[in-house]
Amino acid sequence: MAFFDEGDEPRTRVARPSRPVGARPGGGGGRGGGPDADAVRNRRIVAGLFAFVVAVLLFVLIDGCLDRRAENALKDYNRDAAEIVRKSDEQVGAEFFGLLTAGGDAIELERRISDLRAAANSHVNDAEDFDVPGDMEDAHRNLLLVLDMRQAALGKIASEISTAMADEQSDQSAQAVDQIAAQMQQFLASDVVYDARVLPLIQEQLDDKEIGGEGAETQDSQFLPSLDWLDANFVADRLGAEGGGNTRDTGEVAPGLHGHGLVSVTAGDVTLQPGQTANRIPAGSNVTFTVTFANQGENDESDVNVAVRIEGDGERLSARKRVGETKAGTNAEVSIPLAEAPPIGTPVTIEVEVGKVPGEKKTDNNSQSYTAIFTR
Repeated sequence: MAFFDEGDEPRTRVARPSRPVGARPGGGGGRGGGPDADAVRNRRIVAGLFAFVVAVLLFVLIDGCLDRRAENALKDYNRDAAEIVRKSDEQVGAEFFGLLTAGGDAIELERRISDLRAAANSHVNDAEDFDVPGDMEDAHRNLLLVLDMRQAALGKIASEISTAMADEQSDQSAQAVDQIAAQMQQFLASDVVYDARVLPLIQEQLDDKEIGGEGAETQDSQFLPSLDWLDANFVADRLGAEGGGNTRDTGEVAPGLHGHGLVSVTAGDVTLQPGQTANRIPAGSNVTFTVTFANQGENDESDVNVAVRIEGDGERLSARKRVGETKAGTNAEVSIPLAEAPPIGTPVTIEVEVGKVPGEKKTDNNSQSYTAIFTR
């Protein structure tokens, strides 16, 4: 019995000390919180590095966007400037000099030049509305100057055209031709300013930002087609202006007699008869008058204007040519085609005039009037 009683005796259980929650077996409870504190610190370092990388990427992204915006702004301005100066050259300049070369009625020419001046002024207004990057401000100021010079010169020329092309030769018509030639200097100056102060400044900014490719092509400009237009005699010749060229006294007049006399005028095969006789002239698309006149003086003459004017049925046509030289005591001949078709089947008056030369005293034989009807 004693044996069994001893075997039934309850066992004794030894209690183990509890360890803090989260503590690792065998770990120490040293300063700094142990391994858990290291993990937190590591996570914070990683988060900080991640935030730094994100910030750098955002900075690079934003900076790249700003660079692209700045590049696009420069390209847009370059395209706008190129387009406006191209319009100025092609739609105004080329049209203007084409009108002067073609000649025609002074009133109609004045109206069309005024229209071109209005177009040139609209170019100034359009350019004033451009979005101008700060880097392009200097170029833009000079571009506005270029466009303004062109519209101002056109306005002045329009105001002088009728006087310059007056039928009667006078000091006023000669001065008007001079004024027109002087305005050609403005066109030349506008070309110089564009070449020296617009194009290089635009190109400099594009090169400085290393901008190339599409949108970086610059535009040349030439409004004045030739330096010949700076010469008043050349202007007068192109206009067929009586006030230009041989009507101006450019130096001392040689001694002796000067002047011309009209000999004959033909239109096609028809020799015109002066007075009230109705000359019947076959009309066509290329009616040409042949004017024969004599140098009745004792001196050779140069740059002699010869004009043909036709009035009738509410229309007024004119055509002119310049004879480079006539010899004393000999005849000269010039062919003058009409730029427009004359009125058909109605009486017209044709006036032919040889321009006065310096030193010429007698002019009553320089011109003649004819009555005519153009027929089919």
